[in-house]
Amino acid sequence: MTDPDALQVLREVEAELDTRWPETRIAPSLERVKALMDVLGNPHRSYPVLHVTGTNGKTSTTRMIDALLTRIGLRVGRFTSPHLQLVTERIALDGAPISPERYVAAYREIEPYVSMVDDASDVRMSKFEVLAGMAYAAFAEAPVEAAVVEVGLGGGWDATNVVDAQIAVIGPVAVDHVDYLGPDITGIAREKAGIIKPESIALVAEQRPEVMQVVLERVAEVDAVVARQGSEFTVLNRDVAVGGQLLTLQGLGGVYDDIFLPLHGAHQADNAVRALAAVEAFFGAGADRQLDVEAVREGFASVVVPGRLERMRSAPSVFIDAAHNPHGASALAAALEDEFAFRRLIAVVGMMGDKDAKGILEALEPVVTEIILTRNTSPRAMDVDELATIAQDIFGDERIVVQPRLDAALETAVQLVEEVGEPNEPLAGGGIVVTGSVVTAGEARTLFGKDPA
Repeated sequence: MTDPDALQVLREVEAELDTRWPETRIAPSLERVKALMDVLGNPHRSYPVLHVTGTNGKTSTTRMIDALLTRIGLRVGRFTSPHLQLVTERIALDGAPISPERYVAAYREIEPYVSMVDDASDVRMSKFEVLAGMAYAAFAEAPVEAAVVEVGLGGGWDATNVVDAQIAVIGPVAVDHVDYLGPDITGIAREKAGIIKPESIALVAEQRPEVMQVVLERVAEVDAVVARQGSEFTVLNRDVAVGGQLLTLQGLGGVYDDIFLPLHGAHQADNAVRALAAVEAFFGAGADRQLDVEAVREGFASVVVPGRLERMRSAPSVFIDAAHNPHGASALAAALEDEFAFRRLIAVVGMMGDKDAKGILEALEPVVTEIILTRNTSPRAMDVDELATIAQDIFGDERIVVQPRLDAALETAVQLVEEVGEPNEPLAGGGIVVTGSVVTAGEARTLFGKDPA
């Protein structure tokens, strides 16, 4: 149990940080982060970095890389965003979030230097820029032997990209964050490919042809090495298993079989093979050498990714998933259809006002029996009546329930899924999935009494 006094101090620091530009407001420049790194003595250069971008799957891939490196014997720092429940989740050491006390100490240690950068710039450092600085400094102080860093938004101009990563992982690229990255997928791809640095190794997911062309142009421009999913590495076989899936993966160094991954969905198998290839590339594995297969098995078996089709309870089954764009919602729907045979599936959906609500709802509709529309506590949350108006054309009035409070929406979902159906219809087999936003998934996780992970 976390010390209440430490949580109070953490909240006070967060209140200070919240006076800065939020993560929803960005300025396309690395100058402030570079200036901070300079006055801190460039802590980000004291360890090798594996950098992860893409539209979806970044956090899962980052956590998998962390688990593999840790099992192989390195001390690893991990930076991810956004968080589900507590901001300390963003900076992890030894596979776990740093404590509130350590988070506060990390901020206080760099605070004077942040003020120096603020005073020298027309624009104060954003909250995300400060968080990235805290992470890089904390990793140097630990010290870590490798850092796995998830891009916040985009790639080239993202505050994390002050590092010169030796490994760049480019996950699937789709249209998202249109307000910041624009609607042009090749422009989005160009921004994400910006994390590929000179003489680094890029591991690239299967992409639309125009996206792959942009990525390969960047590879050629900076004289990097590239390995592509579907060519140099791939998922050879995937079988649904109790609590996850059993995989056979073709890595850069050969075949790794009997890999149990305690996560659901074909998209997680794809994330896994990219994580494997990234770790192989990091250690120089290739045609003549592969990683220890047993260590890879143990690493993947230990993976924990909160909020990604994560089971909260059974009877009825309740899952949470942080899908917040059509691409993620489609992956969620496919996993629910492929791996579960629910008699009745209720979706509890609350999302942010700047998201593609229509696209998300259309992706969920084929696998959902009824939908309960709600909202999370974020000031950016979409109004539930606005969400209902969008949903009516997709689900029809008879399949929609509006319940503005998330806790009440969960209670309603349980009641609906436990209703007696036809006389000969079994009661078993009902399911609930809470989705639509990272914030919604995180708040649901807290309601179910789960600790940050």
